[in-house]
Amino acid sequence: MSTFLIILLVLTSVVLIASILLQPGKSAGLSGAIGGGAESLFGKKKAKGYEAMLARLTTISAIVFMLSALILTMLQ
Repeated sequence: MSTFLIILLVLTSVVLIASILLQPGKSAGLSGAIGGGAESLFGKKKAKGYEAMLARLTTISAIVFMLSALILTMLQ
């Protein structure tokens, strides 16, 4: 069981790193950080297509990574 969890942990960490690095930048400097934060908070900018897929993949891989790390820690 622990071998399976270690393999799952390594695979999800690679997927998590790749999905984070492939995502485009969200801000355009200081003005994008100030003005863009409010727009993304209230949902005016919705990600479509490729960006939405990467965001979903990042979320799922992060959840699987955290759960497998917690379960592996409890087993040891």
